[in-house]
Amino acid sequence: MAKVYGATVANFFLPGLGYLIAGVKRGIAVLWLVGVIGLTYVEFGIREPEPDLYTIMFASVLIMNLAFAIDVYRIASGDREEG
Repeated sequence: MAKVYGATVANFFLPGLGYLIAGVKRGIAVLWLVGVIGLTYVEFGIREPEPDLYTIMFASVLIMNLAFAIDVYRIASGDREEG
């Protein structure tokens, strides 16, 4: 179960990494990691010049990361029920 929780936390902070830890979705996991690195670069780049856009982007990323964490938890724990 420690692997499941580790993958869940990892996927929250770095979407894609949790999939690699859990051993699932390996191909897409690498693409998510690359995308997240680019998105983080842009997110921190607009922090000062566009604070309103930063707030929207931060909230959007937070919601997406929560979805990634839930997804890897369900897959790694065997709970694949939709909902």
